[in-house]
Amino acid sequence: MSVLLAIVAATMLLPGAVALILGETGAAVSFLGTAGVSIVLGLAIWFALRKYTFKLTARTSFVAVAFSWIMASILGAVPFVVSGAIPSFTDALFESVSGFTTTGATICSNVEALPRSINLWRMETHWLGGMGIVALTVALLPLIGVGGFQLIKAETTGPEKGKITPKITMTAKILWFIYLGLTILETIALRIAGMDFLDALGHSFSTLGTGGFSSRNSSIGAYNSAAVDVIITVFMFLSGINFSLFFMLLKGKFGEIRENSELRAYIWIVFIAGLVVTFTISPLYDSFADALRYAFFQVVSIITTTGYGTADYTMWPVVPQFVIFLLFGIGGCSGSTGGGVKVVRWVIMGKQARIEAKKMLHPHGVFDIRLNRTSCRKDVVFSVAGFLWVYLILVIITTFVAAFDTQDLFSALTTGLTVVGNVGPGFGAIGPANNFGLFSSLPKYWFCFAMIAGRLELYTMIMFFFPDFWKN
Repeated sequence: MSVLLAIVAATMLLPGAVALILGETGAAVSFLGTAGVSIVLGLAIWFALRKYTFKLTARTSFVAVAFSWIMASILGAVPFVVSGAIPSFTDALFESVSGFTTTGATICSNVEALPRSINLWRMETHWLGGMGIVALTVALLPLIGVGGFQLIKAETTGPEKGKITPKITMTAKILWFIYLGLTILETIALRIAGMDFLDALGHSFSTLGTGGFSSRNSSIGAYNSAAVDVIITVFMFLSGINFSLFFMLLKGKFGEIRENSELRAYIWIVFIAGLVVTFTISPLYDSFADALRYAFFQVVSIITTTGYGTADYTMWPVVPQFVIFLLFGIGGCSGSTGGGVKVVRWVIMGKQARIEAKKMLHPHGVFDIRLNRTSCRKDVVFSVAGFLWVYLILVIITTFVAAFDTQDLFSALTTGLTVVGNVGPGFGAIGPANNFGLFSSLPKYWFCFAMIAGRLELYTMIMFFFPDFWKN
C-alpha cells in the first residue's frame, strides 16, 4: 500500500507539469505538493517495513485491495480541494471515487470552468482505475511475490480469474503494455481528427478506462465531429473486450478468439441493440448515417459503462430508451475495463436456463454448459447466481438511499443501476444533461462505497459485512 501511495502520487506529476506550463498556479501547487508529500511518506513507510514478512492470505488480500482503493480515492481528492476546484471534501471524494472506479458520475455542472490540469487529472483517474491500480502495483514493482495472484484475483473482474502467462507480474505487465499501446493509438487518432493534444490525451484516458469524464459540458457531443465519434466508438468497443484476447491476437491464436463465447455474445448484443436504436431514432435525424452514428455511439457507451454522450437519449422515443435501459444491467466483458454484471455472467445464466428447459423434456438427460467450446464447471454457475443476487440487493439498497434525494422512482432506480454498475449517467434527475450535484452529503458517501464495491466485483467490499470474515 505504501508503494501504491507513491505510484498514484507520481501520476500527479503529469497534470502538475501541465498546470505549470499553462500558468495554473493553484492547481500546480496542489498537484506537486500532494505528490511530493505522498511520495516521501510512501517511501518512508516502505523502507521502514520492507524487512518484515507475513503470509498474504485470502483475508488479508481483500483488506489490502479494499484499503488500496479507498486510499487512492482519498489521495486523488486532495488536489480538487487544495486547488479550490471542488472546495467540498465530500464532493471531491465523490469525484475521485467516480474517477478511479471508472463510473464517470460527476458533481460538476460546469467542467469547462475547471482548470485544464484538473480536468486532465479527472480523466487520468479513469485510466489508472481502468486496468486497476493494484494490477499496476503488481506489474511495476513485483515486491509482493507469491501473493500477487491473490491481489489480482481480489481486484480483477469476471467469474473466473486466470493468468495468461506463468508469472502474474508478467501477466500484469503485458496487459498494461497493451493498455498503453491502445491509449497512444487513440490519442494519435483523436489528434488527427482535430482535438488538441490535451483533449486527445485526456479523452483517451477516459475512453480506455471506460470512465466517461470529459473536459466539455456536452461531453463528446460538444465536438460535433463524425470522425471523433467513430474513433471513440471503436476504442470504447475495444475497451469492453477481455484484454487477454488482445494478447491472444498478438500470439496469433485466432481460433481461441473466434471460439470465445463471451466475445461472440458481446458483438451480437452491440450489433442488435445498435440496429434497433438506429431504426427507431432515424426519423429524428437528417440521414440514416447520422442515426447510425448516434445510435451505435450511445449503445457502445452504455454497455461498456463508459457513459459518454453525443445526444440526450432521454429525449429519444420510448423503444430506444428501453434498449439503453436494458444495457445498464449488462456491462462489458470480464477482464475488460468495463463495469456492470459482465456479458459472460449473462451467457452462463442463459445457458443454464436452456438446460433447465431441456431437463423438463428429458428428466434423465445429462447436460453441461459449454463456454469457449469446453465444459464449464458447475460451481461457476452457483458463483454467478450468488453474484447476481448480491448485485441486485446492492442496487435495491442504493435505490432506497437515492430515493430520499430524488423526486421520482425511476431516477432513484437508475441511480442504483448506474452507481453499482459504474455506468455514470442515468435517466430522469441524473440523465446525461444533469449531474449528481443534487444529492446531499450522506447519500454521496454511500454512493462512494457502492461504486468501489461495483468496481471490485462486490465481494471485496461486501466481505467485511460477513461475520465469518472476522472469525479465525
